[in-house]
Formats: sequence, C-alpha cells, structure tokens
Amino acid sequence: MNDTEELRSLLLSRIADVLDYPKPGVVFKDITPLLADAKAFGALTDALVELCERHRADKVVGLEARGFILAAPVAVRAGLGFVPVRKAGKLPGATLAQSYELEYGSAEIEIHADALRPGDRVLVIDDVLATGGTAEASVQLIRRTGAEVAGVAVLLELGFLPGRERLAPALAGAPLETLITV
Repeated sequence: MNDTEELRSLLLSRIADVLDYPKPGVVFKDITPLLADAKAFGALTDALVELCERHRADKVVGLEARGFILAAPVAVRAGLGFVPVRKAGKLPGATLAQSYELEYGSAEIEIHADALRPGDRVLVIDDVLATGGTAEASVQLIRRTGAEVAGVAVLLELGFLPGRERLAPALAGAPLETLITV
C-alpha cells in the first residue's frame, strides 16, 4: 500500500456517516472523529501543507466553518497567513462580498477588503465539496482582490453531486485537489 492509500484509509476510518442528518435521506459525513484523533488530524494537516508547498501558496483561505478548523493549522505549519471567508455580516470593517445561488435561494460570503493583495497565491481549503457553490464564490471573491487562486483543496468530495463540474469554470485551470472522493 502506498502513502496516498494509507492516508486515504486512515482518514476514511475516522469519518463517521450520520444517517438522516440534517434531514431524512441525507448521509452526513461527520469529520469530528477525525479531528479528535491526533494522528489522523496531523496526517491531514501534513497532506494539506504539502499541497500549499506544491502549489506555491502565500496565503491559506479557510471557508466557514469547518474549513477554518482545517485551514488554520495548515497555515501555521506551512508558515503562511490564514484568511477566513465568512458568511455575510460576520466580519468587522471593510469587506468584499460575493453572492451565490443555492438549491433554494441564495447566500453571500465576505472577506476583509485588505486581507489579500494583488500577486498573492491563495490555496482555498474546505472540508467537503458538495454542490460547489461556496467554493465557486470564494474563488470569484479571491480573484476580485487581485490575488491568484493557487488551487482549491478539500478533504472530501461528494462525487455524486455536481460540485466539480460547477467549480471547473471558476477555477480557470487552477487545480482542484481532493484527498477523498466518495
């Protein structure tokens, strides 16, 4: 077994399926057991740090809320700055906002207006890629600051949902890195 298969096996063994959450028919992928396991969380952090290095990132953006949990230790370990992308109305001061469409309605995310500069290479980190709306909006938001998207990295991609297809045009050639696809 190679390192990638070992990492995938370790991470999958620490992700719990929660049936009928948040509504009947949904199988929620709970990463809290992974976070509670120092070995698994450390291995995940190391894998994401390696992606920062491979894609020559200068900053790490974490998407609210579980993306914060993954991205912050990656930024510290990689020696990079961490920038949160939050739901609208959660950041003080001057912000840039990006709206995006949900299955039923719309939502908006924000970033501090001065958090990124032209020329910054940014790796976006989140826990799950599902329909791709938040990731797509974050890529658009980062580009509006003048920064470059070095890539998007997620722990888990739900391959049965259209997230990858929705995100591809916004990535404009930047890589989408998924550690696990189910």
